[in-house]
Formats: sequence, structure tokens, C-alpha cells
Amino acid sequence: MLTAIQQKPTPEQQRIITEELGREPKGMQWVTAVDSHGRPLVVQVDALVDDKPFPTLYWLSSRLLVKELSHLEAAGVIKELEARLQEDEDLMQAYRHSHEDYIRRRWEAMSASTRARVEELGFNPVFERRGVGGIENWQQVRCLHTQYAHHLSGNNAIGQWLDREYGINRLIP
Repeated sequence: MLTAIQQKPTPEQQRIITEELGREPKGMQWVTAVDSHGRPLVVQVDALVDDKPFPTLYWLSSRLLVKELSHLEAAGVIKELEARLQEDEDLMQAYRHSHEDYIRRRWEAMSASTRARVEELGFNPVFERRGVGGIENWQQVRCLHTQYAHHLSGNNAIGQWLDREYGINRLIP
């Protein structure tokens, strides 16, 4: 069972995240999704890390989910999804809304000082145009991991599709 939250990671959650990722994530701000045991599934990352735009707002921190989604990517699911987007106007519209939601959430997550720094560095266009996982062409899919992380933390059409078609959510205890 999944719980969407927004909380500072506890020391135990930080340990788990570091173990699952194999390193401590840079720019981590919040844990935004946990399983029924409180294990972190997704972390939210600051918009700027080392004065550069971080490519994603939500980072999937569950090794199990990352592995499963990597298998799907290797099996060609991204190409399948992109073809389906071209054929299914409702899915394409929902996907567009996912990107819009992502951009809105990213701006809302920025502190006033981060926003000022984004503007000072000239990165506003990056954060205004780039959606889930930093993608600018919203008719393409990049990285199922970032799509699914957004799904667990908000509302993402690709994540919903992955749950319907492949039952990814059944892997979450």
C-alpha cells in the first residue's frame, strides 16, 4: 500500500535511500511516497543542485521499482507507449496534463531564494518548458522511472498506464 506524503526524511529513511540508490542523493528535500512499512519510494529534489537545473523533481528511490521499470524499458515499452500516445488522443491529453502538473509542482516547490537564483542564472525557460524528467518534447517518453516517481507523488498518466498494463503498483507492499 502506497502513501503519498511530504516530509523531511528521517535518519532511518535517509539510510534506506542511500542504501537503495547506492549513494546519498544530492539536493534531497522531501520523501514524497512511502510503502506500508514507511520505506521511502520517492524523494523530491531541489530544482537547482550545484547551481544547475536538476533533471527531475521526483526521484524513484526503491531499488525494486527501479529494477522492474528498467526491465520494461529494455523490453521496448517506451516505444510502445510513444506509439500509443500517437493513437490515443485521451492518453496524449492526460500525458500533457501530467507535464503541466509536474511543471506547476516544481515551481511551487521552489523557495523564493531558489526562484531568484533560477532567474539570475537564466534558467526560467528550462523550468517553464521541461516536463517530467526534463523532457521538452511532450510527445515522447523519457525514463519510466521519473514518470513513475511523479505518479507516486502526484498524478501521472504514464504511471497510471504502467499500473493498468503491468501491475507495477502490486510490487508495493
